[in-house]
Amino acid sequence: MNLKDHILLWNHSFIEIIDIRRSSFSGSAKDVRYKLPASAFLYVIRGSGKVLVDDYIYEFQSATIIHGGKGMVIEILRIAEALEYYLVLYKSVPILPDRKNLLPLLERSNPFNHQYTFVPGNPLPLFDKLNTMHKEWQKGGALEHLQVKALFYQWAHELLWQLHAQNLEPLRPDPLDQAIRYMQNHYSEPITLENLAESLGSSRRTLSRLYRIRLQTSPAQYLIRIRMEKALDLLLNTEASLHDIAIAVGYPDGYYFGRMFKKFYGASPVKYKNSLQNTERWPEMSSVVARYDIADDVFLRYIDYDNHYQFNEGALSMFRNTKPSLLLTLLLCFTLVLSACSSGTGSLSPSGTHAPVTSPSASAGATAATESPADAQTRTISTVKGDIEVPANPQRVVVLYLLGDVLALGVKPIGVSDVYEGAAFEAELKDVQKLGSWFEASPEVILSLNPDLIIVPSEDTYEALHDIAPTVVVPFETMTAEERVSFIGQVLGKEEEGKKLFEGFHANVEESKQKLQEAGILDHTISIMEGGNDRSMAVVTRKQFGRGSQVIYEYLGMKAPEMVQQKIDSATGGDGEPVSFEVLAKYSGDYIFRSSYKGMADLTQDPIWNSIPAVKEGRLLEIDFGLSYYSDIYSLNAQLDYIVESLLAAPRVK
Repeated sequence: MNLKDHILLWNHSFIEIIDIRRSSFSGSAKDVRYKLPASAFLYVIRGSGKVLVDDYIYEFQSATIIHGGKGMVIEILRIAEALEYYLVLYKSVPILPDRKNLLPLLERSNPFNHQYTFVPGNPLPLFDKLNTMHKEWQKGGALEHLQVKALFYQWAHELLWQLHAQNLEPLRPDPLDQAIRYMQNHYSEPITLENLAESLGSSRRTLSRLYRIRLQTSPAQYLIRIRMEKALDLLLNTEASLHDIAIAVGYPDGYYFGRMFKKFYGASPVKYKNSLQNTERWPEMSSVVARYDIADDVFLRYIDYDNHYQFNEGALSMFRNTKPSLLLTLLLCFTLVLSACSSGTGSLSPSGTHAPVTSPSASAGATAATESPADAQTRTISTVKGDIEVPANPQRVVVLYLLGDVLALGVKPIGVSDVYEGAAFEAELKDVQKLGSWFEASPEVILSLNPDLIIVPSEDTYEALHDIAPTVVVPFETMTAEERVSFIGQVLGKEEEGKKLFEGFHANVEESKQKLQEAGILDHTISIMEGGNDRSMAVVTRKQFGRGSQVIYEYLGMKAPEMVQQKIDSATGGDGEPVSFEVLAKYSGDYIFRSSYKGMADLTQDPIWNSIPAVKEGRLLEIDFGLSYYSDIYSLNAQLDYIVESLLAAPRVK
């Protein structure tokens, strides 16, 4: 958990106090076990011992502060001496008009759901404020409760100030270890990757990366393995029906469970069981999940990528279509029947009738696609997941993240991941079905769209969706923009269109450079910044970060200030380097582009910010976050036009 992010999110949240309690606990009493109904601070007034927070033990002493998120279970273990403590329950609500603007930060660090402990160096100010808060809360009046809220903000400020002053980060357990434990104990419950990461104070990307690096798998696959091994144990050692086994391990019905089982073990449950019954190994079979700490079977629904199959009333917004599991099952069966009926005879139009399919135009020198005969209805594309057979002329395309590339190639998708407000293609995709975030789009909604091609940006999204329709992974992070558009063009049968797109883009770049050169701007330096809420700015220090960096530093070839340019040239720049206001002038170019969004810090009255020459002389230019976030060819063209027009309209450097 980054302390600066922690402070920033506190600054942008409305806090509601739920309850404040002062309690005592005798060493002779039973253990106290409490499931938090909201975010909570526990402040130990006196005593020492151990506390269990969601299966992790922390030692505490007088003045220890323990924080937990909603739903976490706090259990104070038996101790030899009396314990006295305050418990503050609160709820936080982001106050930004547009929460999406801080989505990356919320993914990385959500302080209200974190589990951590801290021993302040100066506990008295914290105790005094808590003591006053408790007394006022007990009075029960509206004015007293308003005072409590004001005091709580002061209390949180004191806590964060002491963390900052001592240069400390709250102590937290290993997030991967926590995630593994939780999966092993709650495999039949409706866990989402988003909820799991949020409850651990991590991000989905970070958690996925930890699974890949340390376990060589993904969170989804790890959970599937746990479920499949438990299912096998039930299959071999009980007479339970497939439906009952499916429910016990977190699947909605025997049909979907059978698909997952066959995918994992290579045979259907019945065939697999029969094959073992016919061997001498059958009597020797024991539980293959004995090494796991398995919780009691619970008849609940389930989660994550391959498992985003059944709608769950309490789940996140990714479950947008509230279809019962039976309807989804029938929909899948219907889709499979239609696919089987249409095999070899043509693709289906949205109405369900056969539509003519044209063969793709041949592309000289194309290496990623193997052409079929001229009258073929499919082509084979070589991808990082092996050869994939795709429609020769796809009509119902679903695309995640790479929206602008597909649009620019002349294909309007039927379903896309969420679009940031202000994106260059926002208007064109206004009426297109939105599927949720690009790294966790809803398989149920995609299934209902009956796509004939799915284009995804990662192997995780491939694993979640490839059973629905032909799915192509575009490893965009390892490709140049030209390579990416060329590859997508081959997938869509639009190779020539892809070439023309970049021919036009490069011509626009050269024309733009000429305009900037004639105006005496091209040789001046440019900085790209974002933020300012915590008295620091994130300064872009690499070409591929977004926020216009690719257009400015790569295609236009303009330079950043020396301190930034060194990192760009050596490829050591990160995802926005935080720079305090005190030294920000050294990172500021002749022109500054600042990523703008609703709720960003208002710096119009800030003396340090206004003393920077580019700001003082009117060369501070704002670029909309939604416009500058994407790096597809559609967005690059729009960014190029906007950046050049903004520079030409700005005051010249004196």
